[in-house]
Amino acid sequence: MSAGLLAAERPLAELFDLALVDLDGVAYRGHERIPWASESLVEARARGMRTLFVTNNASRSPDVVAQQLTELGIPTSGPDVMTAAQAAAQLLATRLAAGAKVLVVGADALRDAVRAQGFEVVSSADEHPDAVAQGFSPDTAWPQLAEAAYAVADGAWYVASNRDLSLPTARGFAPGNGSLVLAVTSATGVTPDSAGKPEPTMYQLAIARAGGVRTLVVGDRLDTDLAGARAGDLPGLHVLTGVSAARDDVLAVPGQRPHYIGADLRALLQPHPAPVPDDEWWVCGEAAARVAGGRLELRPAGDAVDLVRAACAAAWAAADAGLPVEPSSVPDLPSV
Repeated sequence: MSAGLLAAERPLAELFDLALVDLDGVAYRGHERIPWASESLVEARARGMRTLFVTNNASRSPDVVAQQLTELGIPTSGPDVMTAAQAAAQLLATRLAAGAKVLVVGADALRDAVRAQGFEVVSSADEHPDAVAQGFSPDTAWPQLAEAAYAVADGAWYVASNRDLSLPTARGFAPGNGSLVLAVTSATGVTPDSAGKPEPTMYQLAIARAGGVRTLVVGDRLDTDLAGARAGDLPGLHVLTGVSAARDDVLAVPGQRPHYIGADLRALLQPHPAPVPDDEWWVCGEAAARVAGGRLELRPAGDAVDLVRAACAAAWAAADAGLPVEPSSVPDLPSV
């Protein structure tokens, strides 16, 4: 897979038969619509692209997530959703026999997923669990974290649904499961195995379920969605409607770089030009960028996303040559 941006002369929805789509920051934000999300996904399906929603949120069941998507204008059923709770439970099954005790810290959706794998769910370290499974719940408090710490310190296998430090909501960014995991890690010195993104496990499970041949990952976070795509050797589309901004793309390390960039999910319905070198500049459409003396220089013109693409090409080429761009020279790129 290319380390840089890829060209797509046809719309992505016509090139890929399966899209693994993140939820928060991509399909919706909290309980609010993201402009163009529902219309774009419905049209992508009409063009032959199957969508499977893959989320690091382990607090809700697939059926509940599907209902929300349907209410937001994206008709979805439970089997079209893969949650980190399901992935964590399947990870536990790779090492534990049926009937093993698992201390669950998180929401009922995680407990249900763990039970579905044949494990016994417990809530106290005094029951000597074989593993601790931790997923996000807004109701997680000190007593639950303490039980997890006691069990992990006593030798229980520690598994987290994901390690997202933040969670996008309608009011802003709130602490995610990763922030709560850090409390247990700080107390025990043990870092959990993670089932969610950026590990490629969820993507592999989703592809096996859906049977995709040409798969595209769609997400808003470079450190989870797009890093998972790179780890799984899958092409990734970064939409600029969530956590990671265009400036983050420009400064991205190789393991987190997207293959495609779009303002929103309309990018599924559009071709994607790749920047090309022209003397010292990288040109995309009418926009151009270069790195001179370690500083990024821009020539804005035309489509705003083309400027982001050109800036990424210039900055990535410089970084890969051992001459990384000075971060202070990278502006907050124009809103796209």
